[in-house]
Amino acid sequence: MPLNWDLVGTGDSEALLRPRDIYAGLASRPWPYLRHEQGEVLDKWFDRREQRDVVIKQNTGGGKTAVGLLIAQSTLNEGVGKAVYLTPDNYLAKQVREEAARLSIATTDDPYDPAFTTAQAVLVTNYQKLLNGRSAFGVVGDGKEPVDLGIVVVDDAHAALARTEDQFRLRVPASHEAYGELLELFAEDLRHQSANAWAGLEDKDPTALAPIPFWAWANKHDEVLKILRPHRTERAFEFVWPLLAEVLHLCTATATATAIEVRPSCPPIDRITSFVRARRRVYLTATLADDSALVTDFGADPELVAQPVTPGSAADLGERMILAPVALNPDLDDEAVRVLARQFADGDQDGDGIAETDPVNVVVLVPSERAAAAWTRHAHHIWRVDDLEAGVKKLQSGRPVGLVVLVNKYDGVNLPADACRLLVLDQIPRPLDSVERREAVALADSTVRLAREVQRIEQGMGRGVRDGEDYCAVLLLGAKLATAIHDARHLALFSPATQAQLKLSRDIAGQIKGEGLDAVRQALRSCLTRVPQWRERSRRALAEVRYAEHGTVRPEAVALREAFDFAATGRPQAAAERVQKAVNDIGENDKALRGWLREQKAAYLHLTDPVAAQQALAGALADNTFVLRSVHGAAPVRLKAAAVQSRAAAEFLADRYRDGVRLRLGVQALFEEVVWGDDERSDDAEAAWQSLGEHLGFASSRPEKLYGKGPDNLWALTAARQAVIELKTGCTTDTISKKDMDQLGGSVRWLNDHNPEVEAVPVMLHSSRAADAKATAVPGMRVITPELFEKLKDAVTAYAAALASSPDRWANEQAVREQLAHHKLTGDRFLTAYAEPVSPS
Repeated sequence: MPLNWDLVGTGDSEALLRPRDIYAGLASRPWPYLRHEQGEVLDKWFDRREQRDVVIKQNTGGGKTAVGLLIAQSTLNEGVGKAVYLTPDNYLAKQVREEAARLSIATTDDPYDPAFTTAQAVLVTNYQKLLNGRSAFGVVGDGKEPVDLGIVVVDDAHAALARTEDQFRLRVPASHEAYGELLELFAEDLRHQSANAWAGLEDKDPTALAPIPFWAWANKHDEVLKILRPHRTERAFEFVWPLLAEVLHLCTATATATAIEVRPSCPPIDRITSFVRARRRVYLTATLADDSALVTDFGADPELVAQPVTPGSAADLGERMILAPVALNPDLDDEAVRVLARQFADGDQDGDGIAETDPVNVVVLVPSERAAAAWTRHAHHIWRVDDLEAGVKKLQSGRPVGLVVLVNKYDGVNLPADACRLLVLDQIPRPLDSVERREAVALADSTVRLAREVQRIEQGMGRGVRDGEDYCAVLLLGAKLATAIHDARHLALFSPATQAQLKLSRDIAGQIKGEGLDAVRQALRSCLTRVPQWRERSRRALAEVRYAEHGTVRPEAVALREAFDFAATGRPQAAAERVQKAVNDIGENDKALRGWLREQKAAYLHLTDPVAAQQALAGALADNTFVLRSVHGAAPVRLKAAAVQSRAAAEFLADRYRDGVRLRLGVQALFEEVVWGDDERSDDAEAAWQSLGEHLGFASSRPEKLYGKGPDNLWALTAARQAVIELKTGCTTDTISKKDMDQLGGSVRWLNDHNPEVEAVPVMLHSSRAADAKATAVPGMRVITPELFEKLKDAVTAYAAALASSPDRWANEQAVREQLAHHKLTGDRFLTAYAEPVSPS
C-alpha cells in the first residue's frame, strides 16, 4: 500500500513562526541558505514584530523581496491577520509573485480571492490597488467594511512615496469644463500674485505656473465645491475625490496651462482605514537616507522610523566603480562618453575600432525622451515602460544585447550579473508636479531638495549590482551629477556603503585627473576584468562599513504631519502653533526652509485669524522671497549694482566654492540648465541665469518670480545700466513674436517706473534675432541667440578654468578682475560681446 504522506509529520506540529525557520523548512529552497544579512534582519524584525511601523534597510540587491515575503508568511502563520505586499507597479508585482513561487509562498493578485480573505495567501499588488478613492479595501464613508489587515509590506518604499502623493492629487485637465470655471473664479487672485503667470495661462504657455493663494482657496471653498462635486463620479475624479473631499479646504491648488492640480500638504492616509489600522506595517528600502517622507506620506511613527532594522554590516553590496568623466577632466564632453559606452557594448574597450573583448551589456538611464534622443545614433535599443518587461528579460538572459537606453526608469529594474556591466546615468528626473516645481524654486538649494536628488541618483546607480558577488562600472554624465559625488553636502546624504565606494572611486579619479578618455577606459577595464588589486580594495573598502544606527527624520517633517492632522480634525490654531514650533527650531540656519514653513503656518492661521495670517506671510517673505505674496503685495526692492564688480564676483566665488574642481563643475552645471527648445526647463534656465550673473559679480534677481511683474531676470551691469532680460529659450520659432516683444517692452516700462534713475537695456534669449513682421522691436534691444550663448559659455568656462588653475585664485579680486576683462565679461562690454541687435524679419 502506498504511503499517505498527509498523515506523516503533521500531527500536533505548530506552524513555523520565525522567518528563518520557515525558509529552513521548505522542501525545495532556491538557495541552500539565506544570506547572512537576510537572516540578521529577519531575526531583528521578529524580535520587534509587535511594533506597528518597522523600516528595514538593506543595500540594493540585498534580497529585500525574500525578506518581505518571509515576514508576510510569518505573520500569516502567527494568525495575526491577512497579509498584503505592495509594489510600485504591476511589472514588479509579477516579479514578487515569481520570487514567492520559488519560496513556496502562496500569493494572489485578487483582493477577493478566498485564499487572501482567509489569510492563506499573500496578496501581492501595486500601491494603487490599496491607495485610491474606490479601494477594494474600503475608504472612509463609502459604506464598505474595511478589510482587516494583519500586515502591509511596502516594497521599494522610496518609490512608493511619489506614487502615494500622486494618488492623493486631483488633476482637473484644461479640457474639462471645471478648469475654466475655476480659472474664472480665481482670476483676480491669480493676477494679483503674478500678472505674467496669468498672461501665460491665458496664452496656454506650457511654462506658466500660478499658485492659487491659500486665502482665496479657503474663502471660496463653497464655490469650489459647487464646481467640482458634480463631477465626482467621472473617471478623472472618482479615484481621488473620496480621499480629498473632506480636506479640500486644506489643499494647495496650482494652475498650469494643462491642468489645475489640487493636493494636500500631507496625504490624508487615514481615509484608507485598512492601512491605518493594519497591525503591522513594514517598509523595505535601500536608498532612503532621509526617512522623513515615511512620516509625512504614510503617517508612520517618527520614533519607530528613526530605529531602522539593518544587517550588522553594510558590506553586502556588489563592487562598483563610480566615475564622472567631466569631474576628471572638464574638457571631456558628453558625446565622447556616449561613443565610449557604445564601444564597450561592442567589445572595443580600448577604442581602436577593433573588438578585442566580448561585448558587454551597457544600460543607460535617462529621464526623458529629449535625453534619449541624444543616444539614438549609439543605442541598440531604446526601451520605455511598455517595452520594459520583455526588454529586461533579454538583458537578464545573460546574452549580449548591446547598449540599451531606459527612459525614465530609475527604480524597480533588476539587472544582475551580465545583464548590466556598464551603467550610465545621464541626468536625473526633474519635478513635473506643479507643487514640486514651485517647491523646487523656493527650496532650490535646501537639504530637502538635495536629499531627493541624491535618492534618485542612488536608486539609479543601484540597478547594476544585485548581490554581494555582483560587479558593475558606473559613469555619471554631466556637471550636475558630477557635483553630487564631489560636493560634501551631497555626499553626506548617500548611504554608508555608497559613500565608501565613492571614496574608493575618488582615489582612482585622483590618479587620472586631467587625463583623457583613455585613462577612463583603463580604469573601467580594471573593474570589468576583475583586476585582483581592484577586487581586494573594493572588498576592503566595504568590509567595515556599517549602516547608520538611526534613521533621519527631519523635525519639520514631523511638524507638518502633525499640523495637517490637527487641521484635518478641526484644530487649525493648533496646527499653526505646531508649525511655528518647527520654525523656531530652524532659526537662522536655513532661511529658505523657514520662510516656506511660515507660509504653511499662515495657511492654517487664516482659518481662524486672517489678519494674523497676512502678518505671518509678510514674515515668510522676509525669509524666502519665493513664497506667496501677501494680499497687500510686496513693494519691489531696487537692485543696486556692486560697488566693484570683480570684488563682488570674488566674494561670491570664495563663499560658494572650496576647490577649483567644484568651481568648474558649478559653472558647467549652470549652462546645462539652459536647454534650448524645451519649455519645461524655463524655471531652471531663469535660476541658472540669475546665478550666472552672481558668478560674474553682477547684482542679479528674478522680479517676475519675486513680485509677479517685471522681467524674468534683472542684472545691474553698472550703477547706471541694468539689463532687463526675458528668457525665451523654449521658443523654436524663426522670428520673435509680437507677444514676446510686447512682454519685453512691458518689463522695460516696469523698471523705468520703479527705478527711473538707471538706463534699462532690453535683452532677450531667443532662437532667432529676427522680429516678426507684426512685432515692434523694443528700442535698444539686444538678442542672445544659441550661437552667441555658446560663445558666452566658452568664455565663462574659460574664466572659471583660469581662476581654478591655482588654489583660491578665484577669491583674489585682482585675478578675477583680469579674467573678467580678458573674456569681455565686464558690465560695459558683456552685451556688446555676447548679444547682437534685433533685426527686422
